[in-house]
Amino acid sequence: MRPIVNRFADANQVAVAAATALRDRIVELLSNKDAAHIVLTGGTVGIATLARFAELDGLQAIDFARVHFWWGDERFVARDSADRNALQARNAMFRHLPVSETNIHEFPAADEGRDLDEAAADFAETLALHAATGQSHPSFDVVLLGMGPDGHVASIFPGKPEHAPEVLVFAEHDSPKPPPQRLSFSLELINSANEVWLVVAGGDKAEAVSVAFSDEPETLPVGRIRGANKTIWFVDQTAGVRTWGC
Repeated sequence: MRPIVNRFADANQVAVAAATALRDRIVELLSNKDAAHIVLTGGTVGIATLARFAELDGLQAIDFARVHFWWGDERFVARDSADRNALQARNAMFRHLPVSETNIHEFPAADEGRDLDEAAADFAETLALHAATGQSHPSFDVVLLGMGPDGHVASIFPGKPEHAPEVLVFAEHDSPKPPPQRLSFSLELINSANEVWLVVAGGDKAEAVSVAFSDEPETLPVGRIRGANKTIWFVDQTAGVRTWGC
């Protein structure tokens, strides 16, 4: 299935468009099902998207008691560390919205008495607690992903060994991008989502974008991302210049 590509002039337009699309998609989801499960991302454009989301009109149409929020990966640092995607998301979005703590599913933190591998195993159990009967994880409606200049997504980095299909959450002990210890959804879990949205901006991403849309996309993790029903890109002109000349 070919990805859907939305192109914009700059990073702010990417963030506004993705935020607006997310609002509209959540409204649509809640009109058809009891709850929605949304996976958030960190990074400059990802956090900007969350900030723009909190500023949108029409959020009163969303029953946030029925929306669950997750993250695709997290830095394994103290819970109050500014490096945590979840803390950045709280500052950018959640402090402005009526979202219950029971609907915000953060990864474990490094100062909670578990080592990295124990934290990964515990969070896999958390996923199972919110899954339908007989399933190992919730049915994710939308997964938001950023992308690094090296083509990594979540904490799935180029050159790292692939995980077995049954692995949902893995411990990354030696990330090439600091901090070194991270928790991450696996490629298998990300691709199980109904829709995966990539928010990408900046000239330093241009090469990786061109690989993702080349004849050999799977040489980079981003090229192995495929939502079960849709894969949607929100990309600015500097990131897309080598691919579309925009």
